[in-house]
Amino acid sequence: MFEDADLDKAVVEVTAAKMRNMGEACTAANRILVHESVAEEFGQRLTERFAQFTVGNGLEDGVDVGPMIDQASSDRLQGLVDNAVAGGARVLIGGELPEGPGSFYPPTVLADVPRDAELTCTELFGPVAPIITFTDEDDAIAIANDTEYGLAGYLMTNDLARAMRVSRKLEIGMVGINSGIISDVAAPLGGVKASGLGREGGILGIDEFLEYKYTFIPNE
Repeated sequence: MFEDADLDKAVVEVTAAKMRNMGEACTAANRILVHESVAEEFGQRLTERFAQFTVGNGLEDGVDVGPMIDQASSDRLQGLVDNAVAGGARVLIGGELPEGPGSFYPPTVLADVPRDAELTCTELFGPVAPIITFTDEDDAIAIANDTEYGLAGYLMTNDLARAMRVSRKLEIGMVGINSGIISDVAAPLGGVKASGLGREGGILGIDEFLEYKYTFIPNE
């Protein structure tokens, strides 16, 4: 998120990108990069948003966040959060395994996350939003590309020229500009680097199932 973004909209869209299926989705945001000038206020607003979620049995009315897929996943998240906190990150909300049965993990927001924290280089697959600050556009691009993964990313800015410029430089297969939900059956889904080859969906996805025939007719 750049400093010129609409903060209210950014909070809504980042929440959508992070909390889709409680973060257990391949397109869920893993790292939240925020310009240093607005990071504090953004963190507070995101925390307020996360505080509205109700954790519990997903079959019950009013529940927003159900259990993780298994206890090992919850324990793994706790280990990543503990590692980040040990490196200097601050827990704004959540950050602790709840008592009682079930593989639940609370919606968590971390501020001041160090760039070398373990959770910055892995897929979280859970409701943890680590906020990492950047200084300028080049810094943001460098952090974003400093990963072996390259499926999806989300860019928050009111500057269209910046949006297109940065989008071209991001090493990812899909970019959402001012939107936290980008999947569409009419659009190609797929990534680069360790996130795979090829595309599903749209015309490019259909191409994977076609065989083309080339017929040559000479001019003479």
